[in-house]
Amino acid sequence: MTIQTRTRILIAGLLALSSTAVLAVTPTPFTAKYQVLQGGQAIGEATLTLKSAGGGSWVYSNDVKSTGGLAAALGASSTETTRFRINQGAPETQVYDSRVNAFKTKTRHVEVDANRQVTIDEGKGPSTYAGAAGMVDRNLAPLAIGWVLRAGKQEVTLPVAVKRNVETQQFKVTGKDNVQVPAGTFQAERVERTDNDKAFSAWYVPQKYPVPVKLAQSDGGDLTLQLISYQGGK
Repeated sequence: MTIQTRTRILIAGLLALSSTAVLAVTPTPFTAKYQVLQGGQAIGEATLTLKSAGGGSWVYSNDVKSTGGLAAALGASSTETTRFRINQGAPETQVYDSRVNAFKTKTRHVEVDANRQVTIDEGKGPSTYAGAAGMVDRNLAPLAIGWVLRAGKQEVTLPVAVKRNVETQQFKVTGKDNVQVPAGTFQAERVERTDNDKAFSAWYVPQKYPVPVKLAQSDGGDLTLQLISYQGGK
């Protein structure tokens, strides 16, 4: 590993700790349902769930099923599941699995060992790289942001495990908007990703929900999710 790589990982870890270590997150199980839109048209439904896995671990799942258009005719669906722990008050990914069923099936399996070594396998053989403290994956990131906002912070830097490395992603509250979704009308905090041009906007009511009431992301299909219902549970 080069000095530059070690330095980047160390900085990512320090930034993560400075942003999240004081949160003292206490996860609470929930089920949230969303309407999925593309180009303003409803094309599916998403269900987000958080459950205890025992032993200090939690499982966070995002299941999307198509309900309209060609995708529905093909039975298209996707599932992302993250097992994580709370480390020094912040969520940290242990295992991530993704499965997308459409024209063909795509999978991704990610494991993080006790030394924060990341192993990724997309069906063509595993690859590895060094992880970082406080590292999450793309599925867990929106929930981690919600917990940061609930703690009263306006900015968060997250080390995120992507395909070949740890990517330092930065998010910031950029304003407040009235947001109308199937679950109701909310005065929500607008959060945008600020470290690159991949459009990500999410609207949170952090003292009410840890997940966004609305999320719009152009990277990966130009999709919008709107909250239908949220239910806490044991």
